[in-house]
Amino acid sequence: MQVARSLSDQPSPSYKAKSNKTQPGCGRDRPVLRIQLRQMDIAAFLTSAGINIGLCVVLFSLYSILRKQPSNRVVYFGRRLASVRIRNDDFFSIERFVPSPSWIVKAWETTEEEILSIGGLDALAFQRMLIFSIRIFSIAAIICVLLVLPMNYYGKEMQHKRIPAESLDVFTIGNVKEGSRWLWAHCLALYVISFGACVLLYFEYKSITEMRLAHVIKSPLNPSHFTILVRSIPWSPGESYSDSVKKFFTNYYPSSYLSHQMVYQRGIIQKLMVDAEKMCKMIIPVHIDGRSLRPCCLCARNTTSFKMLSSEPESVKDSVSYADLDIPTRENECSAAFVFFKTRYAAVVATQMLQSSNPMLWVTELAPEPHDVFWSNLSIPYRQLWLRKIAILLAAIVFMFLFLIPVTFVQGLTQLDKLSKTFPFLRGLLKKDFMSHVVTGYLPSVILMLFLYTVPPMMMLFSSVEGHVSRSGRKRSAGLKILYFTIWNVFFVNVLSGSIISQLNVFSSVRDIPMELAKAIPIQASFFMTYVLTSGWASLACEVMQLFPLSINMFKKFILRNQEDSSDDLISFPYHTEVPRVLLFGLIGFTCSIMAPLILPFLLIHFFMAYLVYRNQILNVYIPKYEGGGHFWPIFHNTTIFSLVLTQIIAIGVFGIKESPIASSFTFPLVICTLLFNEYCRQRFSPVFQKDVVEVLMDMDRRDEQSGRMSEIYQQLHSAYCQIPITSHEFCESAQERHRNKIQDPQGINPGTELSEASETWAVVNFGKESPTTKN
Repeated sequence: MQVARSLSDQPSPSYKAKSNKTQPGCGRDRPVLRIQLRQMDIAAFLTSAGINIGLCVVLFSLYSILRKQPSNRVVYFGRRLASVRIRNDDFFSIERFVPSPSWIVKAWETTEEEILSIGGLDALAFQRMLIFSIRIFSIAAIICVLLVLPMNYYGKEMQHKRIPAESLDVFTIGNVKEGSRWLWAHCLALYVISFGACVLLYFEYKSITEMRLAHVIKSPLNPSHFTILVRSIPWSPGESYSDSVKKFFTNYYPSSYLSHQMVYQRGIIQKLMVDAEKMCKMIIPVHIDGRSLRPCCLCARNTTSFKMLSSEPESVKDSVSYADLDIPTRENECSAAFVFFKTRYAAVVATQMLQSSNPMLWVTELAPEPHDVFWSNLSIPYRQLWLRKIAILLAAIVFMFLFLIPVTFVQGLTQLDKLSKTFPFLRGLLKKDFMSHVVTGYLPSVILMLFLYTVPPMMMLFSSVEGHVSRSGRKRSAGLKILYFTIWNVFFVNVLSGSIISQLNVFSSVRDIPMELAKAIPIQASFFMTYVLTSGWASLACEVMQLFPLSINMFKKFILRNQEDSSDDLISFPYHTEVPRVLLFGLIGFTCSIMAPLILPFLLIHFFMAYLVYRNQILNVYIPKYEGGGHFWPIFHNTTIFSLVLTQIIAIGVFGIKESPIASSFTFPLVICTLLFNEYCRQRFSPVFQKDVVEVLMDMDRRDEQSGRMSEIYQQLHSAYCQIPITSHEFCESAQERHRNKIQDPQGINPGTELSEASETWAVVNFGKESPTTKN
């Protein structure tokens, strides 16, 4: 970008006369701050669109062929492989190599009830996010393309070129002259979009809340409803942590306490057992002539160097005598435990109050689901958590600012004059129209998208170090970090890099930020349009192709010559990356709706594609590892409200620049009404996602007591939280029985004591539980 020089450089008489008549700081004295840059024309944008459309067509066609190949079952039908056994059809057929849209038809015909039963409430809530986006941007596209876009195009009296030669700037609000009465159309469109968004958000929030409550009532037994997690257990000389827990809860919760299970640190034996199970899953025999042989991946010949065992875990269990596994549990105890209560209501009450006069001791919270427990973080001392959070916050801020380097580089690609000066050897190449269109219209968004692929692993690492005790909590924390990161770096930095970063002396207060945003967003509209095509359309094609799992599967099948499908290849839905992506495109759509409405049709196509692609992935690929209860929906609601308010504030700045005080005045009440609506939703719906409803839990307790299921539920609780994945519930029960036989004096044992003592033995064999069928 080239910032306009001072008035002394190439003075214009008319400009000077105009400046002398205006007061400093007034709207007519601001042309000194205007930014002039080479705008992307329609031809450059169409070049980018053509490349992305061609890429999408190729990848979708290739996917429809690859999904029919039997060797790719585990990649494209992982969820179905985990639930049912698919027939192995290896016969040759021409149909297997012909593209077909059958997967699109199947995804379209799937009902919400099927999505809920297959993917859970999290998957359904994610689908509702896409449906909301389709509805609101359909409304925005209709009113803005039919009403606002013509106002922008004919906003100034000028000689228009042919459409392919036009600059994208003529389709933005920057082409509307100051003081134009046509700005009322923009204000009206903003009111319609804001009102429609609030109405849709209300009904969606209400629907998701009702489904969450219904899901809790109708769902099968959830051990986490009876269980709390106790951390920072104080150390008492002469007794173990387990004794302290039993003594504390039998003293203060004598009528509701059932039993407890300690958390243990992983020892050498436990690590060896986990590694043995992984090796057992990897080594699969190939029976040839009655012998167990393994094909050599390098020489393509069979070798008898190793004698293979059966891949079934039962063979390992039979060869291991668990009676000989005598591990000193007291030395391995952590200051954390799972405590079981007799009713759901008692468990909730125990988490709502302080257990000690020192808030840093006996810290309680509702336990996550058994498959949701992140075992490795349970051994982290509770006193370290606040230090870890501060350190991770600083690290995330540093990483966010380091990411300014690639963003600045991307913005430099849009300035051909500076690029040719920096790299003189590129001048001849950049003079060609096609290359200049590719560099300015396609390459910046591709490079930014590639750099953004490094963000999710880093944010997931940060969230793991923070000390979250549940996988869903870790994903939610990582999702929030990715959301803040992408909104800052993709939206604000790209928007402000040409105005604020280049002109830090321009604004000296927060009041100038809306004005700078109002000037910068129409200028950067072309970049966001190409970003929607590249990071939106192309990324969806890559998502349905599953490029990384496909590469791993091909390497294993054709290089390692391992033709068996492993359960380790199955993955769960990456909500922590996809929800921020949807919200980022929503933010871009809202802010550009009246500023640059030409982006709306392309954004609407993206959400339609995402609706079908993610439905297909939920039906066939991703496995629900745990149930989060739609906990990403409040994040979606709050971020959408933020996008609306930001759009309205930017509109106030635009109307001020365009010298339309009446339109600015009418926009202020819209901001206040949106904030009031958000506060109502926060009071009405948000608490249901933060706390359990006592009314619902007590009704469930009464129903279970009347049906006589409580004794069965108590037995299931003791085998729910197991830490070593190689063991099964049968082993937990056998270990419990073995320890029970050692108890010599059953007299005087308090209710739940026998189960608590037994839990010390079988809890040891369950360290670091990972789901046997999925990877997080």
